[in-house]
Amino acid sequence: MSFERPYEGLKVVDLSQGLAGPYCGMLMAQQGADVIKIEPQGGDWARLIGGVFGDHTAYSIVANMGKRAISLNLKQDDAKTITDKLIAEADVFIEGYRPGVAERLGFGYDRLSEMNPGLIYVSISGFGNSGPLRDKPAMDPMLQAFSGFVHENTGMDGIAHHTPVSYFDMATGLYASQSLAGALYARRDHAKGRKIEISLMEGAGAIQAVRLLSGFRGGARKASTAPSGTFQTQDGYIQINIVRDPEFATFCDVLNLDDLWAETKFHTIAGRLENIEYLNDYVRAITKTWDADALSEVLTKVGLQNIVVQSYRDFVEHPQAKEIGVFSWLDQAGSDDPWPVPNIPGMPEFTVGDVLAQSPEIGQHTRAVLTELNYTDPEIDRLIADGIVA
Repeated sequence: MSFERPYEGLKVVDLSQGLAGPYCGMLMAQQGADVIKIEPQGGDWARLIGGVFGDHTAYSIVANMGKRAISLNLKQDDAKTITDKLIAEADVFIEGYRPGVAERLGFGYDRLSEMNPGLIYVSISGFGNSGPLRDKPAMDPMLQAFSGFVHENTGMDGIAHHTPVSYFDMATGLYASQSLAGALYARRDHAKGRKIEISLMEGAGAIQAVRLLSGFRGGARKASTAPSGTFQTQDGYIQINIVRDPEFATFCDVLNLDDLWAETKFHTIAGRLENIEYLNDYVRAITKTWDADALSEVLTKVGLQNIVVQSYRDFVEHPQAKEIGVFSWLDQAGSDDPWPVPNIPGMPEFTVGDVLAQSPEIGQHTRAVLTELNYTDPEIDRLIADGIVA
């Protein structure tokens, strides 16, 4: 055990698929736990979303690095026996089925806690384990719409937008990870483990807490500063945020907007907000005459908040990201070129070639894991031939 790998010696059985549960398991692996990912023989469905490279997608890489993978047909009794043997030795079990499915498969909390009283059981669902939406399937886009995020996420076009970033899956995985850390710390003084239930709905609510409270009290989002927003330039877009009154004075001065400054109603935040549409239209006309980088340089020199809108490729290749090591370039099976994988804040950077920097292929460690469970080579060959493991 060390500060870098505090979970060394812990064993985790990860039966979850998608992103939220697997991401929680991946964080445990990065902190030293031995995480066994159990997948059906076709693999976790997240291996099929978006661009597919061999057994991998961006989802499966991010969610599974550092794990060992075993592929089982859980419809077969022998496969359930293997899973039971793994769980009997585990400290943590993670599942992400819809409510009731784990119980039907024989992996509900009551049964597993009898088998392994010290087990910490993490159950991640879409809408929770009770209520009218209990059985409704849910992925991140559904929770974006349900939780108010899409309603709030309107641009200057006034249209509500979904975002391709899996905010709520990732947030739920993080909340599960922190809850799990607390449970493992408390278990030092208890012989019995516990069940942790977390839903994407709860994750969506918690990660939006500040805006959610403001919206609940004050209604639809209203601009709090002006000019502020994303403005088009000759060659792209720039984000500008003018907050305090002296900043607006500087903004007008540096861009030679004497006619705008001559309107005294714009000298205060209240006055600018009362005339926000006129002000934003005025600034739009100005920014369209500039190159984004040139405008950013001018505004930055006088200390005004701004940034050129970048693509992901721009972000990855930016000198600032390189300076503080935001990304590690990691080879993954199925890809000819390395991936720019974000390092996990607060943890050691990924090391090229290290097992923690590799996401396993489907069933990559099946034989090794079964050998550790004292299965012989002939027995493993028979399980493979019978379609029980892959």
